[in-house]
Amino acid sequence: MDSFSKERIIAYFSMEIGVKSDIPTYSGGLGVLAGDTVRAAADMGIPLVGITLLHRKGYFHQKLDPTGWQTEQPERWDVADYLEKVNAETSVVIEGRTVYLRAWRFEVVGAGGHKVPVYFLDSDLSKNSEADRSLTDYLYGGDQRYRLCQETILGIGGVKMLRSLSYRNIQRFHMNEGHSSLLVLELLTESMKAKNRKKPTPEDFESVRSKCVFTTHTPVPAGHDQFPAAMADGIIGDHRGFDIRDVLCSGDVLNMTYLALNFSHYVNGVAKKHGEVSRQMFFGYEVDAITNGVHAGTWVSDPIKDLFDHYIPGWREDNLSLRGALSIPKWEIWEVHRKTKHALLDLVNAKTGSEMDMDTITLGFARRATAYKRADLLLRDPDRLRHIVKKAGPIQVIFAGKAHPADHPGKELIKRIYQMQSGLKDFIKIAYLEDYDMALGKLMTSGVDVWLNTPEPPLEASGTSGMKAALNGVPSLSVLDGWWVEGWIEGVTGWAIGPEDREAGEADSHKKDAESLYEKLEQKVLPAFYKNRDQFIDIMRHSVALNGSFFNTQRMMQQYVLKAYFF
Repeated sequence: MDSFSKERIIAYFSMEIGVKSDIPTYSGGLGVLAGDTVRAAADMGIPLVGITLLHRKGYFHQKLDPTGWQTEQPERWDVADYLEKVNAETSVVIEGRTVYLRAWRFEVVGAGGHKVPVYFLDSDLSKNSEADRSLTDYLYGGDQRYRLCQETILGIGGVKMLRSLSYRNIQRFHMNEGHSSLLVLELLTESMKAKNRKKPTPEDFESVRSKCVFTTHTPVPAGHDQFPAAMADGIIGDHRGFDIRDVLCSGDVLNMTYLALNFSHYVNGVAKKHGEVSRQMFFGYEVDAITNGVHAGTWVSDPIKDLFDHYIPGWREDNLSLRGALSIPKWEIWEVHRKTKHALLDLVNAKTGSEMDMDTITLGFARRATAYKRADLLLRDPDRLRHIVKKAGPIQVIFAGKAHPADHPGKELIKRIYQMQSGLKDFIKIAYLEDYDMALGKLMTSGVDVWLNTPEPPLEASGTSGMKAALNGVPSLSVLDGWWVEGWIEGVTGWAIGPEDREAGEADSHKKDAESLYEKLEQKVLPAFYKNRDQFIDIMRHSVALNGSFFNTQRMMQQYVLKAYFF
């Protein structure tokens, strides 16, 4: 019996969980958010257990060739160096075969010593076939069949592993995105067995629904997994809960998002705007909103931590107390920020030879490299940029982010930015850093002067990088989408790009947003940085006091507890 089993009543399922920077079981925002969620639960003593997949080959190691083209290599790591193998096994049936699973545990320790266990499911057992041993290896790798096999392991295998570990009293199963929604099949089977029924009844449906919570993270269609019904039948058709195919599949498709929507008592988007968009996408479903947050203790840089410890004691236990940042002497917060900026620029110059300097305003942009995030919007009009630099002052920009291996337009985006470095170097310094991970993310969000974010609305569900920047006193220059709709106060916490109200797919939106970006840089951001440093530092302090104190996982988890877990 697992020593944690009697006290855990919330099971948190996620395809990726970023528990540690050098454990490459995450790809980006979803996994890092999951890790921050678990860390907040540990801090707050919430009785939660995490379930994910092991991903022995990680996401991938990113390499940019001399032209800027991304190539990928497996991110190898030694599992036993970080995780503890637990004495429990279970199995799932995939394509009629029994696939055996084991689990590895990582304990997340909170500020007060409370521990939250995270279990990593692993199919690499000698009793499995060679192909089945690799089913948990790659995060978001392989084809549709590989993905559905993984989701079967996560959802069905995750519930069965919890039972093998003697977790009998779980009251809530939280699906962080639809990848884990097959867990409802196992819960249906458990309900039928308890009542000695061969077929599920409305009572079984309601029993499962009362236990499930679903968080949807994206309005982008590619983020909602769909599988041909014939494929689903071949892979999971032997599972007793899949007997209700007519309920689970819509026509010829098994849609994992709709499966979660139909079997959850509480559903939420990850920002107020995203909740509105989701209600339009999933008409007829009640979709609430809990805006994401980030784990303050993880993302604040060490120099800023020391400053907070001095002026805002107890901020780790009470993130809301960060509103006291307004009392920190202005020039003290500026000097501490320069320490983190120095560390970042030292790294950038060592890796890229960009020769960036401390006195030039430094913009940061680090997101998954995909078309709708528009990483190159800033570089759309080089002549206009040249004019801005000449009139308002120099600019240097640090980019980072991986493209999914199958995202060819995303790779072209990186290549385009990479190749523009040399053409623009006479008036703007640009660097693109390889292998963006949690450690680099922390250094960038604390070390740049302004955080840049340019998604195409309304495709940004939330975004958390700007929240990390705010905690470090770094204001945002961002399109009004996702969390920034809630965090933006013009000239107080940062600056907005584009109009507050717009129509989706508006003509010339890229051109208009680029023009707005240039206007804000020329008329607001650069003048504040170069000519009114006192005003700029005041914006830095407000970023912490207004946004850092609210957009954190402590507040976020309090809302989940009240709205979803213990209603």
